[in-house]
Amino acid sequence: MSEGRTEFVSSERERLKQAEEAAKQKIGWNNKLEIPQVTWRATAAGLVVGTVVLISNFQFGLQTGWVSMMSLPSALLGYICFRVTPWGKSFSDVENVYVQSVSVAVGTGPLAYGLVGIVPAIEKFLTADETGTGSAIRLSTGQLILWSLGLALFGVFFAVPLRKQVIVKERLPFPSGSATAVLISVLHGTKIRNEEFIINEERSKDPNYMLNNLEEHTGDSRSDSNNSENNSFSETLTLMPHQRTDTISHSANLLYTFLVSSFYTIMAYFFPILRNLPIFGTYLSSEYKWNIQPSPAYIGQGIIMGLPTVSYMVFGSVLGWGVLAPFAKYMNWAPGDISDYQKGGQGWVLWVSLSIMISDSLVSFLTISIKSITGLLNEMKRARKQAREVSEVSESLLLHDDGTNSSDNASLSIGSDIYKDVVPEKHMISTRVVVMGVIASSLLCVACMRIIFNNIVPYYSMFIGVILALFFSILGVRALGETDLNPVSGIGKLSQFIFALVIPASNPSRVLINVIAGGIAEAGAQQAGDLMQDLKAGNLLGASPKAQFKAQLIGTIYSVFVSSIMYKVYNAVYDIPNENYRIPTAAIWIDCARLVTGEGLPPKALQFSLILGALFGAVSFLKNNLSKSSKYHDYLVYLPNGVAVGVGMYNTPNITLARFIGGLIAYWWMTNKHTHLPPSDNKTNMIIFSSGLVLGEGLLSAFTMLLTSLNVKHF
Repeated sequence: MSEGRTEFVSSERERLKQAEEAAKQKIGWNNKLEIPQVTWRATAAGLVVGTVVLISNFQFGLQTGWVSMMSLPSALLGYICFRVTPWGKSFSDVENVYVQSVSVAVGTGPLAYGLVGIVPAIEKFLTADETGTGSAIRLSTGQLILWSLGLALFGVFFAVPLRKQVIVKERLPFPSGSATAVLISVLHGTKIRNEEFIINEERSKDPNYMLNNLEEHTGDSRSDSNNSENNSFSETLTLMPHQRTDTISHSANLLYTFLVSSFYTIMAYFFPILRNLPIFGTYLSSEYKWNIQPSPAYIGQGIIMGLPTVSYMVFGSVLGWGVLAPFAKYMNWAPGDISDYQKGGQGWVLWVSLSIMISDSLVSFLTISIKSITGLLNEMKRARKQAREVSEVSESLLLHDDGTNSSDNASLSIGSDIYKDVVPEKHMISTRVVVMGVIASSLLCVACMRIIFNNIVPYYSMFIGVILALFFSILGVRALGETDLNPVSGIGKLSQFIFALVIPASNPSRVLINVIAGGIAEAGAQQAGDLMQDLKAGNLLGASPKAQFKAQLIGTIYSVFVSSIMYKVYNAVYDIPNENYRIPTAAIWIDCARLVTGEGLPPKALQFSLILGALFGAVSFLKNNLSKSSKYHDYLVYLPNGVAVGVGMYNTPNITLARFIGGLIAYWWMTNKHTHLPPSDNKTNMIIFSSGLVLGEGLLSAFTMLLTSLNVKHF
């Protein structure tokens, strides 16, 4: 190598080092790690906000099966909690990350522990013969706590080792986590770390990065698919600018929408007609349940979901409740009441809905998994190739150097890691903690299930469930990072198919075991995904991963007790299932277990399920594999998503139509309202608006529950 090239490498290395140090001082990113984050005040705020989210998720989970992380509303509420107190000025953005991490861990408990699906399926729909004991199963409060504790922790430990791969190394977008980081940065008037800055900061320490820049200057020809990333380091020292938000305005908007939603909730209790307005006439209302529920919360959910998704749900509602259910009743395949799960149209359509969702979920899940695994293997090959090239360059530098820069050149050895984490070790979770945590939490899961169900559930099925949970956590996290969709529904159904092969057909408890094992696998993927979204937000804002890990553990353990008690309270106050709390997810779980273990379907349901399942499987394959460069790619939005269609089929139309109104509002908001504002600010305002609508009705559900327990009469 020529002397000129050697001098260039040395000078370039020094320039990059100086630029890196200047950038760190400018951003103060590493300094943020030392800001107190695990504080008593932040923990208390996170638990309070998380409890509000948990109550909201129970309300809507038991009604529709819809449960949300609510990370954006959690960050917003945490911020408002402190801005109206004397502590507001000292409340940092990274402490806000901790608050929302605690809140998310608490609020997602109803789904993670199966309290809106699996447990109701076991208690409400499982027959005495299917339990294998000859009697129905009813879990006590203590057993519910043990059940939740058994499912609560292993997913958290599974996620920790994945951080470096999917966030630091591959830099998957995790859209919800990134959006949360942007919102927090806007609220605090701070700056978010640019992903491009991270790419170049890490690559600046790598000799291969320098080699690529060197070749640009010397004219060597070399093919590099990532050449767009190899810009000058100094040109990427830009930060994402955000203006300070109007705290008073945001707080007022949140309060107004919260009050509107709360007022509707109270009025709907005293005037139940508000939950089912017969806008299509009394006949369609009484015979086919075509009503509308002008619920602010469901409108808010529709705003969050967006117009395409809620449009697919409306299509599913029309297909299920407007075509298939009436046709099944007309043909006497489902002669009962339209809303009867056993002999009515809803029960018949549920099988078709299940087939559509399974088909779409599995095709999407397998497609994303294959792409992710292929991408990971290609990344490993590329890294090995780069290592060989760097080694050759380092040897060449040492052989041709005149001896004056040997120590500098030696520092360009193969030992450099272009994916080195910029977070100091003391702020990371140690490997020892992770290994011990995985082992302990897995054993805890097995022990809890054994205590609750005695010898009904064999040891091997639980161990297989935990192993599947580990595998599905990896694939689920990658899918979430790439698509913002954690395919827990597909994961749960796929695990049920696997356990149908594992559990002998002669086992009298095979349906019960199938549901339990599927719940174990789903819980791991759900929790791993939640933590990874939080870690993404923290990575962009400079929060401590160890602090977020502690937040997840604190919120999870707290949620174990609150979720279990809240489930018992709902069942004590309401006769579930009923008209308002139909627990559709529970019906999906039990029907899937019966399907894969050989139970019979209603007349002609199999034929319709196979045809529509195949159709939506093909649509899913097309949506997941058509290249973005194709001229037809933009038209994919007009092809319905199978999961959304399935949700529209198993939920009653009144809920779906309210969400559709929300989708229309979201579309109007982003295309017509405040067009003078930047898109990020406009979207922030929309998030605040929808959050108040959802949280108002969700929180006031606790008040209406009190009214019900006191037997306060309706009008």
